[in-house]
Amino acid sequence: MRCPAATPVLIVGGGPVGLTLSLLLSEYGVRHLLVEAHPGVSRHPKARGVSARSMEIFRSCGLEEDIRQAGLPASQVFFYRGRTLVDPDFVRTGLSADPEQSPEYTPSPGLICPQDALETVLLRRARELAPDGLAFNTRLLSFAEDGDGVRAELEDRTTGERRTVRTEWLVGCDGAASAVRSGAGIAMEGPTGLGHFLSVRFEAPLGEVVADRASASYFLTEPGRGGFLAVDNDRHWIYQHPYDPGRDDIEELSADRRQLARLVREAAGLPHLDVTVRDTMTWRMDARLATAYRRSRVLIAGDAAHVAPPTGGHGMNTGIGDADNLAWKLALVTAGTADEQLLDTYQAERRPVARQVIDLSLANSRARTSYRIDDQLLLTAAYRSTAVLTDADTDTDTDTAERPPLDPENEHPGSGPGTRLPHLRIASAPGTSTLDLVGRGFTLLTRTPDADWQRQADTARAAALPVVLRSPADSGQRTPTPWSREDWTERFGVAATGALLVRPDAHIAWQAPKPPADDTELRAVLRRILSSRPAHVAHVEV
Repeated sequence: MRCPAATPVLIVGGGPVGLTLSLLLSEYGVRHLLVEAHPGVSRHPKARGVSARSMEIFRSCGLEEDIRQAGLPASQVFFYRGRTLVDPDFVRTGLSADPEQSPEYTPSPGLICPQDALETVLLRRARELAPDGLAFNTRLLSFAEDGDGVRAELEDRTTGERRTVRTEWLVGCDGAASAVRSGAGIAMEGPTGLGHFLSVRFEAPLGEVVADRASASYFLTEPGRGGFLAVDNDRHWIYQHPYDPGRDDIEELSADRRQLARLVREAAGLPHLDVTVRDTMTWRMDARLATAYRRSRVLIAGDAAHVAPPTGGHGMNTGIGDADNLAWKLALVTAGTADEQLLDTYQAERRPVARQVIDLSLANSRARTSYRIDDQLLLTAAYRSTAVLTDADTDTDTDTAERPPLDPENEHPGSGPGTRLPHLRIASAPGTSTLDLVGRGFTLLTRTPDADWQRQADTARAAALPVVLRSPADSGQRTPTPWSREDWTERFGVAATGALLVRPDAHIAWQAPKPPADDTELRAVLRRILSSRPAHVAHVEV
């Protein structure tokens, strides 16, 4: 077993969330170890929708094009409804917002990419960045806090060898049945067993059959049962068969390949279809949320923290957003740049997002024949915590402060502290977005280079605070084109002389209409964010 005796961060779980956290920590320069009980990536496509916000995160890691190559073409991102795959009266709908008919809110639209293919891309990059930082076929046996750290006992599932690893922070990305969550004594709340499904992965020559109706998902209406998920819209498919655990012998059915093939043929409406069943898995539809995301030195993310019905495709994407939010905070805390209270803002910011995702997904599950996917929903997440400074912060309890809800109507309200930095193209650098100006530290974004704002950034950096000043002039072009006053003020909601302080996760932490008279103001703001104490108790040294 190639495991270090100690590591700053131990990640348990090598699915999309754990792998995203690993590669982000590597980009922040944080040494870590990821352990995964399985020998490799998922063999089943599982989750497939990768939303725009997730693609923006992967874009920041240089993985956008690799993931697009592994996914379905955009021309197939439709949703089919019919009694069978050959129903002449089928209905086919697209995304809830047509990218060509609406304003451009993101440089990285989402796509359909099966989880097994996505994990392959993420794992390859994670291993490139941390060759000795990933241990598959290794499971967590137990853990216990030990002073200012956690001692975890691991087992190599091949050899049976055991080893104890000491870590400063343990992060459970180990799914809905999380051993980390259970070991930390964190409860889950919400209904279970809203549905039970047998997922059948199979091969069949269906490409020509669906050529005039190619879609990402094929929902079967009465009297059909379940639905089909396209892996490649040609030979590789998933059939989702609903079952009753109190009536159906699902183990017997899963072992009967002939019966499974018959179910696929009946659902497809093609009695002579040549079907080869590859494997199966069962899953249960739940709608659950953890009561806490942190317990001392243990944190949880992804399905370990929240489980949403798949109707809407937001579950995995919410977990990827968890990793993006947590990674930079862990990086600053392990480096000693931020107080550990900064990690409390992870729950304050991400748990309300998961709560609304669960509620929206539940509503979708009850309107299964009419809901449409919302690729841009998670772009509208807005945070309220001590890691976000607003004009009303002085006496505000950030745990109860009003948070703008997710925006399923795609109205995309204006920017402000807590919201994701709006996307705007940089005219002098084709293909470049404002989001591409955000680095792995804090970014002070201005319309044009400004000496007063530069002094603010220099003073903060002299105090070892991670911040740089950026503007469109940093696009790498000889003749950069600044944003017009109208674009800047309308899109960013700040005066032409103002600035936005953007966090490493691309959410706005603070804004000011003009450079402060005191060159130490930005330094004080950053220290307050990194100490993450409410304004009425914070002591900020300037």
